[in-house]
Amino acid sequence: MQPPLSRRYLRALWRDTRVLVRQFRVSLLLFVLLLSTGAVSLRLFYLYPDSGQRLSWAESLHAAFKLIFLETVLPFPGDPGLQILFILTPLVGLAVVADGVLRFGVGLFNRRERKEAWQVAIASTFRDHIVVCGLGRIGYRVVKELLRLGEEIVGIEYDAKNPFLEDIRQMGVPVLLGDARKREMLESAQVQEASAIVVCTEDDLTNLDIALDARELQPGIKVVLRMFDSQLAERVRRGFDIHTAFSTSALAAPIFAAAATQAQIDHSFYVDDVLMNAARVTVRAGSPLEGCTIAQVESDLDLTVVLHRGADTFDPHPAPDVTLGANNCLVVFASLKSLARLREMGGEQNIHSQEESSGSHRQSWLTRLLSR
Repeated sequence: MQPPLSRRYLRALWRDTRVLVRQFRVSLLLFVLLLSTGAVSLRLFYLYPDSGQRLSWAESLHAAFKLIFLETVLPFPGDPGLQILFILTPLVGLAVVADGVLRFGVGLFNRRERKEAWQVAIASTFRDHIVVCGLGRIGYRVVKELLRLGEEIVGIEYDAKNPFLEDIRQMGVPVLLGDARKREMLESAQVQEASAIVVCTEDDLTNLDIALDARELQPGIKVVLRMFDSQLAERVRRGFDIHTAFSTSALAAPIFAAAATQAQIDHSFYVDDVLMNAARVTVRAGSPLEGCTIAQVESDLDLTVVLHRGADTFDPHPAPDVTLGANNCLVVFASLKSLARLREMGGEQNIHSQEESSGSHRQSWLTRLLSR
């Protein structure tokens, strides 16, 4: 269960403040030492010139604080030791404050100036999230899809000039700038607490290097790799026990092949050696599909209906006895042959025939032009 946004912000605020304190600890310690030394000295040794009374602890602390910042609320003392205190305290205080305390205050109250450090602080609050390495075109789309699925994400990107960075950060995703091959970068993204890592840079070996480091930090993490070499992807899957290693060319090939046919396909992929296709089909008025049930369509055409959208319904798990009406939309898994029969029964054959005729005319025109 992910923490509420307000609690996450407070945790990030606390973590970032601890980082700031650790970064400026020497200056802060000197400041506290100078303030306490001044306050104790004034409390023990300073006497009002007129009344001879000592200062209270509150007055001493207030006067010492004023001295550090080149101000005083007390008359100049006659005691030589206190005179040295009145002179040295502003000088030492000015050096300490200028060097550290003021920069600490700016960092504490103006976190926009420390954008990258704040991103690390936010990322440190994530648990059971997904780390995406490489936020190019593929990584950007992966982030958008994961957000649509309700996942929480931490991104890592090497290129500070990446055009997608601001868009991704505006989506509420913390992005760390650096080399994901460095273990400290993966640790900053809380890979050791993540449920999965998606590695989609432009280089296969870089992706593999990041994946193996992530596996060392979190042995049970799910790894998804982007790989251009399909043979290497298969070897990685078998040899390194990477849960998933996708070859981009292998993923794209079925879609291009199906698109080259006359079928209208939304997505294609192989299950073993069987090409499966996902497609949308609209039931035309008066077509043979109108009046049929889901069960009849699946049985007669040897396909699977995974979604049915009617006039007032949207059902991702349609019942077998649902009757199809005009302008209903189906999403199916099927072979190209079954899809062709389904479209024919759905009344799309005439439309496709007109498109094919127009396409043939354009093709013959282009052939004549090129043969000149």
